[in-house]
Amino acid sequence: MSQVAFLGALELGLVYGLVALGVCLSFRILNFPDLTVDGSFPLGAAVAASGIVAGLNPYLATALALLAGGLAGLVTALLNVRFKILHLLASILTMIALFSINLRIMGRPNIALLNEPTVLTPFAGLGLKDMLLQPLALLIVVGAVAGTLIWYLASEQGLAMRATGANPRMARAQGVPTGRMICVGMALSNSLVALAGALFAQTSGFADITIGTGTIVVGLAAVIVGETLLPARRVAWLVVACLLGSILYRLAIALALNADVLGLEASDLNLVTALLVAVALIMPGMRAPLAAWRGRRAAA
Repeated sequence: MSQVAFLGALELGLVYGLVALGVCLSFRILNFPDLTVDGSFPLGAAVAASGIVAGLNPYLATALALLAGGLAGLVTALLNVRFKILHLLASILTMIALFSINLRIMGRPNIALLNEPTVLTPFAGLGLKDMLLQPLALLIVVGAVAGTLIWYLASEQGLAMRATGANPRMARAQGVPTGRMICVGMALSNSLVALAGALFAQTSGFADITIGTGTIVVGLAAVIVGETLLPARRVAWLVVACLLGSILYRLAIALALNADVLGLEASDLNLVTALLVAVALIMPGMRAPLAAWRGRRAAA
């Protein structure tokens, strides 16, 4: 793998690390299967790109993308909590609606940002090459977000949110407003995904209506790979595992697609993704048989 391919995979891994954190918050913390992310990822890209092209400060445009993602997650939560629609169906309804909303926001299927200022533009004066600048800047941003999330989940409200996902009946008996916790958690989850979409658009130089396709699969793959390699016993480790899983997942895909021996092409991306997710799902179930086999060998 070339240095350019490695740094590109690292950059994508950091961006989708935010998606993994959002997916982890909904699936693992709240136990809420959420497909809204397939719509909130391009929503963040659409809002940020449209704002930047319209002349807004890139930081303000990114903040608006965060807010838009939070509203999308809140809609899904309200459909479930207030109107009693099944969580999976509620997220599908929001995801479908977001496709048209994203088109409305962008006004066309894609927006180019190649000659526009971005949140990374101020860092250009550091004298680093672009291929080094973007991963370094993203590492700082993702690290700050991860640290803030760890702090939040360890706070009193974060503990209430974790209790809501672990045992909602017991949480309600202890006076926890579970409906409010679901709304806050879903808004926060999709804000992180929308932030990832905004950063993706600004680092890639474009926003497209189709970039959200399969986002939920990528996020779940990162979470599963991370938890497989780094079993989480505490919230901090869970967050680190998600980021590690996202980076390793992207590096594995880049390695597979750049390995001439395998003969894979860019069109095989979905196949490689499916195989990596399947391996990550199989690995935890293989631990017990392997441990038993080693025990029998040691006894013999």
